[in-house]
Amino acid sequence: MSDDTDPVVLINVYRCEPEKQAVLMDHLTAMVRTQRDLEGFISANVHRGLNGRVAAVHAVWRSKDEWKAMARHPSVAGAMEPILAIATFEPHLYEPGEVID
Repeated sequence: MSDDTDPVVLINVYRCEPEKQAVLMDHLTAMVRTQRDLEGFISANVHRGLNGRVAAVHAVWRSKDEWKAMARHPSVAGAMEPILAIATFEPHLYEPGEVID
């Protein structure tokens, strides 16, 4: 089991109405761009669900503590406002697993 100084992976699934997915993708991309300037950010990918109703962010943070600090950062809270107006979300943290190419 990892401690608060090991890398963590955030997989956050967002749900929206199909007509709002394109706007949601724009907002998620903007939010991730805000996060990449914060301490501990390693990488992120934003994914559009083929069903039109979901999007996902897969992000890697240097530690759980740095992820927690990001989640409380005012710039991230501001970037989340338009997302919360059109989508719900379900975040989960994971230990990094194997990369299989």
